[in-house]
Amino acid sequence: MSAATNAEPTRALQARVEALEIKASYGEDLLETLNLTVYRQQQTIDALVQELRQLRQQLPETGNAGPRSLRDELPPHY
Repeated sequence: MSAATNAEPTRALQARVEALEIKASYGEDLLETLNLTVYRQQQTIDALVQELRQLRQQLPETGNAGPRSLRDELPPHY
């Protein structure tokens, strides 16, 4: 085998390795982006849960009045 014949498979292998390195790099970047997105979403969820708790505490206690009917509601004023 000559050096020229041996160089072609080496170049092809090098190109495949480079392609895999590029894909791995994009995958790592995507993973980091998704992790940050999930972290921010969890912060938003936590804030909304806290706000919901506060709103529930502000609601007046209705006791055993049960669910209210729409017929009992006052009509909107135009």
